[in-house]
Amino acid sequence: MTELVEHGQLFIGGEWADPVGNDTIRVVSPHTEQVIGSVPHACEADVDRAVEAARKAFDEGPWPRMPLDERIAVVTRIKDAIAVRHEEIARSISSQNGSPYSWSVLAQALGPVMVYDAAITVARAYPYEEHRQGALGPILVRREPVGVVAAVIPWNVPQFVAAAKLAPALLSGCTVILKPSPESPLDSYILADIAREAGVPEGVLSILPADREVSEYLVGHPGIDKVAFTGSVAAGRRVMEVAARNLTRVTLELGGKSAAVILPDADLDTAVAGIVPAAWMNNGQACVAQTRVLAPRSRYGEVAEALAAAAGALVVGDPLDPATQLGPLVARRQQQRSLDYIRIGQEDGAKVLAGGGRPAGLERGWYVEPTLFGDVDNSMRIAREEIFGPVVCLIPYGDEAEAVRVANDSEFGLSGSVWTADAGHGIDFARRVRTGTFNVNTFSLDMLGPFGGYKNSGLGREFGPEGLSEYLEHKMIHLPATYAPGAGEAGA
Repeated sequence: MTELVEHGQLFIGGEWADPVGNDTIRVVSPHTEQVIGSVPHACEADVDRAVEAARKAFDEGPWPRMPLDERIAVVTRIKDAIAVRHEEIARSISSQNGSPYSWSVLAQALGPVMVYDAAITVARAYPYEEHRQGALGPILVRREPVGVVAAVIPWNVPQFVAAAKLAPALLSGCTVILKPSPESPLDSYILADIAREAGVPEGVLSILPADREVSEYLVGHPGIDKVAFTGSVAAGRRVMEVAARNLTRVTLELGGKSAAVILPDADLDTAVAGIVPAAWMNNGQACVAQTRVLAPRSRYGEVAEALAAAAGALVVGDPLDPATQLGPLVARRQQQRSLDYIRIGQEDGAKVLAGGGRPAGLERGWYVEPTLFGDVDNSMRIAREEIFGPVVCLIPYGDEAEAVRVANDSEFGLSGSVWTADAGHGIDFARRVRTGTFNVNTFSLDMLGPFGGYKNSGLGREFGPEGLSEYLEHKMIHLPATYAPGAGEAGA
């Protein structure tokens, strides 16, 4: 039985503080449907306290004015502590959102370590100042921290997304208010302990678990300079609308309906081995999941047979069991959402090739079988709407031009992949698909390059120098015509 984890305070400005209100968030196991923890529910007054602390730390404190190497040292200690405690973090997240433990170790715990490490590499090499010859004389271009950041993260990969926002924000000299999802707040307390032990200065970081209403108050707070949000398209639109009242800068990492395209010359064993974990990763609760598989009509039968067999072989069960490959969905509402889409797909004429309901023997817990639909037309709802569950569509196509058209026929543009015997041809195919990231004969996410989406998949980028730039303002300083920079003058 999972030990009950209870917290009575909030992490505000780097210190543990009693909440203003009395509301709590009860965390429920998606496997047992039992309460496994509770934390205070931050209220608007708590947000005010956190913003005030962050504002003071940015406007008056040492953090934005520290040499870059000193900030790197603090972030490095955060990274190293996460690595030491990675099993604890993985178990905490799996118990809250149902991620299979083996996947959590790699993606939920060690993944953030890679994010921090890559961000440190980028920060060391970033050109914070550069001299240019302007049209009217010499100029100095500076990149300076944007200010107080509201980082709103989802429940599906909480520490990974937190790292994607915290690492560049902290390294650039910003102060941060991190808002975890009410479904998965427990791991954020581990992060708070780590940040405090790492020596994050007073006021620089607050962590406030709360619901959407408090999130909206945070996003619309006049003391916030930038919002970094990951979540649904509908929520992203609302964030943008609320932030616009104060002209607050926003980056949005939103949904996806990505296509994995199998070309006629692809090795099927390789393609299926790559697509299955990319399609059903994290129980299908991943924005980059390859949930549309496009197969040539000439090979449709063998693709359908191979994918259905692979889906049916996935081990479903207790997320804390190392053998589990597919755990429960995070909440009853997400389970019902997937089951509703399975019904809709059948009503629209698609054929269930694997799964299609609740797994046998798992009557308790919010489980849905890994489900594969065949005979899917790209106009069907199951092919157009983000289900965020273990439901994958197999779509036949004729020639390559049709494959490109179908891959692009989506309101989303986050990820995708192509599988082919000719990697050079795969690169050409990738150039024609309008997504922010794409894979040729692989599926990965490189933290040294830009990650983000086209169309309704978001605004801005995370990771790489492009991601760090999102936390920096650009300033131009005009210099006298006779000015010449001294040796070693430019820097952070």
